[in-house]
Amino acid sequence: MKHDLECQPANTEVGVYECEIHLKFRLIEEKGVLSDRDKLLEMLIEAFACGSDEYMEPIQIEVEAHEVPEVQASPQMRRRLIRLRNSRDLA
Repeated sequence: MKHDLECQPANTEVGVYECEIHLKFRLIEEKGVLSDRDKLLEMLIEAFACGSDEYMEPIQIEVEAHEVPEVQASPQMRRRLIRLRNSRDLA
C-alpha cells in the first residue's frame, strides 16, 4: 500500500483553527537558559517534543483545538488559505 501524496484525496478540506495548549512540567536545565524568554520558550517546546526522559517530567497537559470562522483570521492567514485551496484545485 502506497503512502504518498498520490494516495491522498485532492479535495482535502482546510480550515482555520484556534489552538490552546497548557503544559506543565519539571525540567533539569542550566540556570542561564532561563534568563532569555525567547530561547527559553524554544528550548521548552523542543524538550517537550522530544518526550519524557530523566531530565523532563510532565505534570499536566491540556490541548484544545476548534475551528473558527475564516473572518477571524488575519488577512495574511486568509490569503494563505485561499492560495492553499487554489493550489489544491490545480493539482
